Amino acid sequence: MKTIVVFKSTSGFTERYAAWIAEELGADLLCAEKADGAILAGYDLVIFGGCLHAVGISGIGLIKRNLDALGARPILVFGVGASPWKEGIIGELEERNFTQDERSKIKLFYLRGGFDFEKLGPLLKLMMIFFRIGLGLKRERTIEEEGMLAAYQRPVDFSRRESIAELVDYAETHCRGGSRRLG
Repeated sequence: MKTIVVFKSTSGFTERYAAWIAEELGADLLCAEKADGAILAGYDLVIFGGCLHAVGISGIGLIKRNLDALGARPILVFGVGASPWKEGIIGELEERNFTQDERSKIKLFYLRGGFDFEKLGPLLKLMMIFFRIGLGLKRERTIEEEGMLAAYQRPVDFSRRESIAELVDYAETHCRGGSRRLG
């Protein structure tokens, strides 16, 4: 099965996961800026990864714009965020990023990445400064929020190669033959 892993990465965590997935599956690897519908159509299985910003999957428009053209090909999407796994995260990501029809065509995964303020672009840095100010003004913060504030001073990396196991297993057991058998 000819497979491609496409990624949109801000600070390297999503790119790292994409490279690991491509290596495990013997897939081609391509950054989203170089991908288009014609390229995606040349593959039997399309895997897309994007970093999360306010629960939005960065670069997901590439998949959404080409969903109908990809027909019955299986499509796997992984979102990479700094927050720890929590119950309901997949549903929240689906609701914020996909219509009901799109959800039926995509299998979604969440992978924990990290946070490195210095690797962010100017606009994201500005947004994160306002986020930090908002967190700093809160009287009571969760452990996760305290950790996020600390990460502005010292980058954190929670990415682990073994985190891709569920996605890789799913690709190998549910996506053979190029038909969309999600579930």
